[in-house]
Amino acid sequence: MIQVSRKEHFNAAHKLWNPKWSEEKNIEVFGPCANANWHGHNFELIVTVKGLPDDDTGFVVDLKALSTLIRTLVVDKVDHKNLNVDVDFMEGKMASCENLVMEFWKILKPAVDKITPHGGLYKLKLYETPRNFVEYYGE
Repeated sequence: MIQVSRKEHFNAAHKLWNPKWSEEKNIEVFGPCANANWHGHNFELIVTVKGLPDDDTGFVVDLKALSTLIRTLVVDKVDHKNLNVDVDFMEGKMASCENLVMEFWKILKPAVDKITPHGGLYKLKLYETPRNFVEYYGE
């Protein structure tokens, strides 16, 4: 099996805040991420497809088609947005990277399956900062 990855970038704001908790508890648990006026990140999303190369093209997945998919279905919906208030698929969810990457998976999995008959979505890696990231395998 071969793994092929595409990296895309977006900027977004969010706030980590549990409305069931007091302001004090939110600040205790989330620290500066509970800032009342939000905070932003320069996110990097790496989408990995796993499979065998097509006999005719040599591709596991057409990277141009994968890039278009990621940008159209995900990046265009979150770039320069507030994840807590502007993004429909995050409504009612804590705007953590963990929840965000799981929502991305739900959106991308069926679309990737359509463009790669010899493979499928294998992993998403979402960098919130250069040192903080999450990985999700759809499980």
